[in-house]
Amino acid sequence: MSDKQRTIQKAVSITGKGLHTGAPVTLTFNPAPENHWYKFQRTDLEGQPIIEADCDLVVDTSRGTTLEKNGARVHTTEHVLAALVGLQIDNCLIQVSGPEMPIMDGSSLSFIEILESARIVEQEALREYFELTENLTYEDPIKKVEMLAVPQDTFRTTVMVDYGSEVLGTQHASMYHIGEFKEQIAPCRTFVFLRELEALLANNLIKGGDMDNAIVLVDSELPEEKLNHLREVFKKPDVEVKGKGVLNNTKLRFFNEPARHKLLDIVGDLALVGKPLKIHVLAARPGHAGNVDFAKKIKALIKIQKAEKDHLKVDLNKAPLLNITDIMKLLPHRQPMLLVDKIMELSHEHVIGVKNVTLNEEFFKGHFPESPVMPGVLLIEAMAQCGGILVLKTVPDPENYLTYFIKIDGVKFRQQVIPGDTVVFSLRLVTPIRRGICHMKGIAYVNNKPVMEGEMMAQIVKVKGNEVKTTTTELA
Repeated sequence: MSDKQRTIQKAVSITGKGLHTGAPVTLTFNPAPENHWYKFQRTDLEGQPIIEADCDLVVDTSRGTTLEKNGARVHTTEHVLAALVGLQIDNCLIQVSGPEMPIMDGSSLSFIEILESARIVEQEALREYFELTENLTYEDPIKKVEMLAVPQDTFRTTVMVDYGSEVLGTQHASMYHIGEFKEQIAPCRTFVFLRELEALLANNLIKGGDMDNAIVLVDSELPEEKLNHLREVFKKPDVEVKGKGVLNNTKLRFFNEPARHKLLDIVGDLALVGKPLKIHVLAARPGHAGNVDFAKKIKALIKIQKAEKDHLKVDLNKAPLLNITDIMKLLPHRQPMLLVDKIMELSHEHVIGVKNVTLNEEFFKGHFPESPVMPGVLLIEAMAQCGGILVLKTVPDPENYLTYFIKIDGVKFRQQVIPGDTVVFSLRLVTPIRRGICHMKGIAYVNNKPVMEGEMMAQIVKVKGNEVKTTTTELA
């Protein structure tokens, strides 16, 4: 298949009911321009607001993935997004006439079918994939969720589910490449335990649910009066519970359909990263909360990768944003320990600094004087000073603060730095600054080639007289 971006040729609509509200809703898939990705539009609200499919806009993952922007929400987005990813459609505007996506049969199959009827067409722009160079991990020890992404030349997913249920047991499912999604994953429906249905009904939820849009699992006996209530609510007088297993009205489409549906959810939730993926995701006991958190970690890496590419555009001959005099107003360091000569770029989440390495540096007198090499620890220090400037520029009175680094991790040296080299340090926040703690990843370059990289964690402290006090002020 071509690596050009794709959209649909014409608008197509599908109508169903929201799972929890029970209200009828019409979903319309529209063609979208290149580099648009996926966006939802609430056509029933004033101004018809648009909500991007972005993990940073997720506000709830308790019963599906909910997005919100400026007060406008869309619920249970994962099955729709999974269908778009599964058909390798890159750009689409999804108009919806209510707050919820239609539940249909609880899978992505209906969305696949309507999208295929719109005819998928290529666009001129090429796809820009997210690719890994090293493993990425996530763990939630409370929910016992574990996720791992490893480098791969396609989008591959492997899932294990185990909820401590004798009925469900331990199940596994795999998708070796995205081309398998349509036939092997899209038809797989969501699942619920019979004991959970009554609780959902008691909370005035699943008004649009019935026993045909979910696999109902029976892992404990239900009193006859409660079963009669469910028969009445769902208008299924023939429903019976014969021991433990799947409710008698349901025939599984695959022996491991629940695990395959969890894989479907991962595909949909990871669409919130904002671009197609070339990674292998391995997930144990996944859920929407973990999927979204993992998507946020991937998005943070995307920002870092973009910064790495953008550093090549820095013109070292232009006037710096901060010269050495400006830097000395921010940092307490002085020669020979002031290791940053100028700052070329500075925002609330990234900094690019420069160190011109000359033979006159004090450390060359004693560090391999016959074959001078800049000490690795001083490269780390120079990078830390650039990071310190990033942190100190987030407070109104930086002269009253100091930055102390409390953790350095994943440091790698790629090649030697010698006299005559100009080192460019590019640092970007991995996570937003919280409670005075800053987590950054940095890469040092010489002649556009990485010479050193590492992750750093720093804490800002306020100096008052001769005292140093840790601040808990949010810095972002």
